[in-house]
Amino acid sequence: MKIGVISDTHGWLDPRVEKIFAGVKHILHAGDIGHATLILELQFIAPVTAVLGNCDNDPGYRLTETIELARKKFLIHHIVNPHTLSHAAAESIAKAAPHAVIFGHTHKRYAETVNGIFYFNPGYAGKPKFGAERSVAILHLDGPEIRHEFIPL
Repeated sequence: MKIGVISDTHGWLDPRVEKIFAGVKHILHAGDIGHATLILELQFIAPVTAVLGNCDNDPGYRLTETIELARKKFLIHHIVNPHTLSHAAAESIAKAAPHAVIFGHTHKRYAETVNGIFYFNPGYAGKPKFGAERSVAILHLDGPEIRHEFIPL
């Protein structure tokens, strides 16, 4: 199973995302969505689980979501520092016991296993800015490990 992962769109969906995410079974959006219509666009590709970011205020989304896909549990939350978890993040992670934590906010790609949990940030997918690296990602759930693939935009 392939999962599309995106974050920090800030109201703009790169037209290449539709082709990149073609064939994914689910999309995880790790916050700073921008306009809710962006989620509707993504839903034409695959079902979407999305969370609020610090720049969002849509009451239709929550700060944290958990979802199980291909027998792997994912916790999605916008602001996470894997090496210095906030008290609230640590509690949420302990309660959910996820295989992976998906986050955004930093606008930087990140993939590391910390204390047995895979922490993953797909990077920044918003409008091109001078010098900003942009990316989305695909997670492959076809084996015992979660494999990741960053795709530059």
